[in-house]
Parts: sequence; structure tokens; C-alpha cells
Amino acid sequence: MPVAETGRRDGRVPPGMDLVTELSPLLAAEAAAEAAGTGVDAADLEQAVWLRLLEQRPSGATVPARWVRTAVRAEARRARRVRRRESPYGSAPAADPAPGPELSALTAERRRTLRAAVGRTPGNCPRLLTALLSPEDPTYREIAGELDISQGSLGPMRSRCLGCLRRMLAAEVAAPEHGGKER
Repeated sequence: MPVAETGRRDGRVPPGMDLVTELSPLLAAEAAAEAAGTGVDAADLEQAVWLRLLEQRPSGATVPARWVRTAVRAEARRARRVRRRESPYGSAPAADPAPGPELSALTAERRRTLRAAVGRTPGNCPRLLTALLSPEDPTYREIAGELDISQGSLGPMRSRCLGCLRRMLAAEVAAPEHGGKER
């Protein structure tokens, strides 16, 4: 093999190089077929599968074509999931640098309403919700230490407290008239 193909001057084939030459056509074809449906570049899928091959080293002396097909499909599914979660920035106009007095007043009123509702929640909920709403953004470990409860009980307690808060705030908001339709 020439130097360009092997990457070595002595002409010896590095370990795994025969695997690369053997799997490249299959991988390219599979990646091209899957890329059309995912909206991802076929070369990106190929690269992800090569990386998966290096990281996982499938069992057996050779990598079967079935493993390559499965890996390409798995990477394509992962790419579709990532693509659904990510949304590109639109060409939105620049935000107003300073909000107007109306927005400031509405924001302050919402905060007062939320703080008042937090104060009316039962049990340890006010302390927990205050810690969760803290601008310092404490970790669960810090909140558990502050409230002197186990870290594992924070999640269920948080869920109960937020449900209670949600019900309180929903009761304070005026229900729309005429069968749920606003006019």
C-alpha cells in the first residue's frame, strides 16, 4: 500500500487498517441511506460510528456487517433526537435593552404574588420553595443540609410543594367565562 493509504513509510498495514478498508464502503452506504431521513450529514454519521467502534470494540475478531448497520441506525436515531431537541436561533429582533415601566410593574406583581403564595404553603414547603427560588441557585445537597432533611426526600417533597403551589396560584387566577373561551 502507498504511504497515503497506510499512513506509514515502511508500508506495513497498521492494526485495524484492513478493518477500515473492509468496512468503509458498507459504512458509507448505510450512512448515506440513513442521513437522508435524519437531516444529518452522512460524513457525521460515519464519524460517529467509527468513534463508537473505537470506544466499544464489539466482541469477536471481526466486526460483522450487522453491527455496522445497527450502529449507523442507532447514531441516526440519536441524531434525530438531538435535532428535535435543538432549535436554531431565528432572526428575532434584538431585545429592548431596558424594559418599560409596565413590564417592570407586571414582573414585580408576579413576583409578589408568587412569594405570597409560597408563604401560604403548608409544612416545610415555604422553606423548600424559598431555597429553590433563591438567586444563589443552591444544589440539592445544600438545600437538604439547610432544611436538615435527607437529599433523597427533596424530590418528592419538591413535587408535593410545587403541586400545592400550582393549585393555589390556579385558584387565584380568574377562570375564563363562557365555557372556557375568552372573549
